[in-house]
Amino acid sequence: MGLYVEAHIRAAVDDVWARTQHPAEHQRWDLRFTEIDYLPRAEGEPQRFRYATRVLPFLTVAGTGVSAGEKERPDGTRTSALRFASPHPLSLLAEGSGYWRYVPDGDGVRFLTGYDYRPRWGLFGALADRCGFRPLMGWATAWSFDRLRLWLERGITPERALLNWAAELAVRALVLVVGCTGFGLASFVRLFGPFAPAVAYLCPLLFAVAIALALFLSPLPGTPAARRCLRTPPTTVRAPRLLATLEP
Repeated sequence: MGLYVEAHIRAAVDDVWARTQHPAEHQRWDLRFTEIDYLPRAEGEPQRFRYATRVLPFLTVAGTGVSAGEKERPDGTRTSALRFASPHPLSLLAEGSGYWRYVPDGDGVRFLTGYDYRPRWGLFGALADRCGFRPLMGWATAWSFDRLRLWLERGITPERALLNWAAELAVRALVLVVGCTGFGLASFVRLFGPFAPAVAYLCPLLFAVAIALALFLSPLPGTPAARRCLRTPPTTVRAPRLLATLEP
């Protein structure tokens, strides 16, 4: 599979399964989707679904897929496999497949995914995917997995986690702007009255420290971060046999 993401979640496997297998729950934490709906199915058939992603306020890209899951396995693990495709001409992603695995380890669940897809638009699409879209998809998957972890471990709802992330990003951006441009520096220095010359002398050092913290300080515990997830499989992984049973 082209992309791999793994998160360790300190929660019961039943809880992780519920938050990832129910469309209404899934679409709350997964940044890649705006809407997920199950389609009607006959008894014994795999589950078909429709997904949509709002790319811009006036543009929504939709597609369909089919999924199946193995909830009870002798080793205690669970697996969900899916195939998906989007006929939308503006969707770079044409079709693909992937899986989720749930691996209890005594201290929670190793929740991992592997997936790949075929881009459209020929050579241009392949270059756009390699240089921008695929890294973005990898980041969005990892960020979403950490948002799910915060929901299950700390009770931070996906909506609150997004606000935490936006607020922290805004603060870091403000520190970078002030530190790099000196915007508002004169007014800030005047606040210290007779100590203003000493503060002005120290400002370059203080700004350098602030810029370094804004760039490299780890995200706050309640803020989702892609860096907390494993992005390379620790061992060679194979797609589950269940995936071969699904017809697109």
